[in-house]
Amino acid sequence: MNPLIVAAEVDESTQETFDRLRRTHFPPERNRLAAHVTLFHALPGDALGDVLDAVRRACARPAPTAEVTGVRSLGRGAALVVASPGLSAARSAVAGDFTGRLTRQDAHGFSPHVTVQNFVEPAVARATVERLTAEVAPWGFTVTGLSVHRYAGGPWDHVETVPFD
Repeated sequence: MNPLIVAAEVDESTQETFDRLRRTHFPPERNRLAAHVTLFHALPGDALGDVLDAVRRACARPAPTAEVTGVRSLGRGAALVVASPGLSAARSAVAGDFTGRLTRQDAHGFSPHVTVQNFVEPAVARATVERLTAEVAPWGFTVTGLSVHRYAGGPWDHVETVPFD
């Protein structure tokens, strides 16, 4: 069964900015998703009920604030760095329910970011990082919820969005 993905939902204005930057910098033929902050890349696909229960418990708290704090290189792309103790706490709460069942990538830790470019030559990525570093000032935003998706071989199938209290 295809794995489950959990991503942060953000306020509308921030989502529009993330999407605009992704449309500008991501190769169009590879850009199949809206910009997003992934909390989990591959939770067990056969555990949908458990995942939804864990996400609902994690969202039973006030909506966390977050901040874009900078830009980082992905080698062949660029990402906006996101800082949010509240989002990290919500992720930790979900992770605790899946101890021993997380993939290596998801167990490795949480480094929240929004990928605005990927799959480009390293020189193009370096230029994008330089440009974004000069152009993007830090800004705050609200994380409005967590969404659960099923991986569908490229695109994601939306299952449910759970708002924070």
